[in-house]
Amino acid sequence: IGSHPKFLSLSSGLMAGGNQSSVFEFLLWGLSEQPEQQHRLFLVFLWMYLVTVAGNLLIILAIGTDMHLHTPMYFFLANLSCADILFTSTTVPKALVNIQTQNRSISYVECLTQLYFFLTFGDMDIFLLTTMAYDRYVAICHPLHYAMVMSRRCCFILVTACWTLTNLVAMTHTFLIFRLSFCSKKIIPDFFCDLGPLMKVSCSDTQVNELVLLFLGGAVILIPFGLILVSYIRIVSAILRVPSAQGRYKAFSTCGSHLAVVALFFGTVIRAYLFPSSSSSNSIAEDTAAAVMYTVVTPLLNPFIYSLRNKDMQGALGRLLRGKVSFSCGQ
Repeated sequence: IGSHPKFLSLSSGLMAGGNQSSVFEFLLWGLSEQPEQQHRLFLVFLWMYLVTVAGNLLIILAIGTDMHLHTPMYFFLANLSCADILFTSTTVPKALVNIQTQNRSISYVECLTQLYFFLTFGDMDIFLLTTMAYDRYVAICHPLHYAMVMSRRCCFILVTACWTLTNLVAMTHTFLIFRLSFCSKKIIPDFFCDLGPLMKVSCSDTQVNELVLLFLGGAVILIPFGLILVSYIRIVSAILRVPSAQGRYKAFSTCGSHLAVVALFFGTVIRAYLFPSSSSSNSIAEDTAAAVMYTVVTPLLNPFIYSLRNKDMQGALGRLLRGKVSFSCGQ
């Protein structure tokens, strides 16, 4: 991290990966260095977290309780909402506790655990968004074969493959971080434990980690992103051949929400992982802002993006909420 005073080691102890893990701690940079902003940040992030969990939970319940939404598209959307709840729950509660207690420490074991689950659910978002793009491609470009291609068995296989791949990727990165050495009380330049910040504060050679992050991490981000782009190029080409304006509008409306999520999520992820900044204070603030976008803002916006222009989802949510109201009145 250079000679920036925020990143001077607060202890001279050196720990090899896995040794003294019960007493070893990192310090998290946090969301802001300004004391007067801490209370405001706590309230904002608490509100965002509660809305994220509630919104995505409503999506899952609406899809699960409405027979009209038992289709591949909404099956994948329910899995995405589940992954988003788990994804944001990996980082935000710890950040809120640190703000409230004014204690930025995180143990070595807790840090690696957070890293593993953060990578698992973050990569799951990537794979699910790719699967959803494939689903829309088959639905629009090959509608006559859709029921056969996107069968119930195929959907379960795709989601199982997503979970399997994301766990393998997360385990690979976490194991490579585990083998590094760290100086005690090093300050991680982020509000949670992530690959780049952890490599920056390592006291050992991180060349292998950097190569794996470049090639494996790059593949996990760029290959799905490329597949999504190819899918939507084919989709747009097919839509433009639809003779009726109403048919084109309906096709675009079903894909527009997905494209908005893809652009927001992949834009900030590519910025954070493939174009990391230097170690200056301003650059750390920029990296933190990018991290907030894909770890907090995107999961927060997903329920709104997928429901605002979707009449089927609006109807299911309305029936779900009316059912809750009538149930409450009955009590």
